[in-house]
Amino acid sequence: MGKTDRPDVRRVAAVQMQAVLGDVDANLAQAERLVSEAVREGAEWVALPEFFTSGVAFLPEVAAAAQPVDGSAVRAMQEWAAAHDVLLSGSLLVRDADGEVRNAVLLVDRTGIRGRHDKDLPTMWENALYVGGSDDGVVSVDGTAVGLAVCWELTRRQTVTRLAGRVDVVLGGSGWWTVPRWQPRRVFDAWDAANTTRAAEAPARFARHVGAPVVHASHSGEVSCPMPGLPLHYRGRYVPATGVWTADGGALAVAPGPDPQVVVADLPLRRSAPVPPPDSYWLTPPGPLPLFAWHQQRWHGRRWYARHQRSAPVPVPGA
Repeated sequence: MGKTDRPDVRRVAAVQMQAVLGDVDANLAQAERLVSEAVREGAEWVALPEFFTSGVAFLPEVAAAAQPVDGSAVRAMQEWAAAHDVLLSGSLLVRDADGEVRNAVLLVDRTGIRGRHDKDLPTMWENALYVGGSDDGVVSVDGTAVGLAVCWELTRRQTVTRLAGRVDVVLGGSGWWTVPRWQPRRVFDAWDAANTTRAAEAPARFARHVGAPVVHASHSGEVSCPMPGLPLHYRGRYVPATGVWTADGGALAVAPGPDPQVVVADLPLRRSAPVPPPDSYWLTPPGPLPLFAWHQQRWHGRRWYARHQRSAPVPVPGA
């Protein structure tokens, strides 16, 4: 399968990973293998998942995976992009010069970093890992307006507001957790089924509301960690929702299972009229337990971040 020569079509790939929590070297090796596989399939643009270098969980080793923007992970992205002449997107924990850590979605090609979007609001225990950003997430790449958004940004009305009608394509990714199987099992299983459906449908719904195609990478596999501020332990998995959707929400290609893989499709860069979002904060309600965790873990996570994750600003030579 070779690269397309049609200017209004891009051969794109969405990468599905099973990250080793907090092990940057292992995750870079996995990502490099999957990027190479996508290139062999002719991909010109490759989307890596959110937190592709670390996975995401409330664990010290995940927090410790944050690195500067000129660290090994971003250098690896630049090397892959230059070696294969592809456009790469993916998010990782970046520790900036002001001492704050951010969930930075980077857009990289053979010339270097073309753009960056900092996820606006941490989700649940992510509040222990980083602080939010405020940019609009729109990057121009050789005349193509690329929108950047990850995970629960695809489920909130404010993300639609910043991107609808403004972009030709959205490159995104997620590390979306399931609801744990606590007691009463029947209730939690019902909540998990609704949560899994919401994750699987989020990229297509977001494409319709934004009026642009979506290339969405994701994690899969099991995840286990403590629950912030609660005497409970989370055991669950990431919901695989890897694929490529057109602007009207039609699925061009979707990962058939949870294994690490690449999903490749020839994507027409055609906008459509955005479907107005509901007049509410969420595009779809998160459900009782995720909504509780959204508030409780935000409060606890911000305190943990201030004590353990924030650092002093890096001195600027000559300042």
